[in-house]
Amino acid sequence: MAAIEIQGLTKRFGKVHAVTDLSFAVEAGRVTGFLGPNGAGKSTTLRMLLGLIRPDAGAGLIYGHRYEDLPHPSAQVGVVLEDASFHPGRTGRNHLRVLATAGRHPTGRVDEVLEQVELGPAAADRRVKGYSMGMRQRLAIAAALLGDPEVLILDEPANGLDPPGIRWMRDMLRSQAARGRAVLVSSHLLSEVAQSVDDIVVISHGVLRASGPLGQVLGASNNGARGPVTRVRAADGDRLAALLRGRGITLESDGSGVLLARGVPPEVVGAVAAEHRLALVELGAQSRSLEDAFLELTEDHK
Repeated sequence: MAAIEIQGLTKRFGKVHAVTDLSFAVEAGRVTGFLGPNGAGKSTTLRMLLGLIRPDAGAGLIYGHRYEDLPHPSAQVGVVLEDASFHPGRTGRNHLRVLATAGRHPTGRVDEVLEQVELGPAAADRRVKGYSMGMRQRLAIAAALLGDPEVLILDEPANGLDPPGIRWMRDMLRSQAARGRAVLVSSHLLSEVAQSVDDIVVISHGVLRASGPLGQVLGASNNGARGPVTRVRAADGDRLAALLRGRGITLESDGSGVLLARGVPPEVVGAVAAEHRLALVELGAQSRSLEDAFLELTEDHK
């Protein structure tokens, strides 16, 4: 059973189709990036999963149960939403103590999570109104971790974090997944997502555009037909190009003498060159960035 199952979720606000028949799964022990342009329906999806918005159709399940039916929600699901709020007059420590009492968590967890998010005693005992945006974000994450939950759902968790904080966030996500937790993280920082996640889900205008392991999605276009791309450069580029085209291989040139052979892995290109004793200067798989994949998957649906 998947840790999170989104099953045909649909939500409309008047004439606006926010989410339409959306389905995907998030597995335990993996970090899943939830991506989409602004207004794609990411936050609406997360709020439907958490019972904050009622869907028009479909369901969001956590280990087979709706969030509102979980016996101890804060011990099973840790959540950080973009609009997390705090009482400005409370210290960070007291904020967590209140949540620990309300959630029936051991009070000892307060100091544990403060250490985990690297809010030291001086910061923990300051009133929240004096916190920077990054400190508020760390406090929100500490609150999500109070119950040592099996599932973490984080909406733009890197907001306000400086570069060391973003690296800390990445390490924290990976460590939670290594402990068998399921982590679903929505973010617009594509370069950071590419370093942090195992799987990605891409939506646009509330419709699923791609879902699967990161490498698989990067290796396929939105119609699944991209396949491998090999980057190759030879001393006699014209002859190599003629030989590859003779094998029915589609080629493109980047203008610097490099050929991009679409639909074939490097070993096939290398075998053609070896057969004809052509010296190669460069040979390797051409990877597509997450930004490239994201733009391709969403550009036709603006």
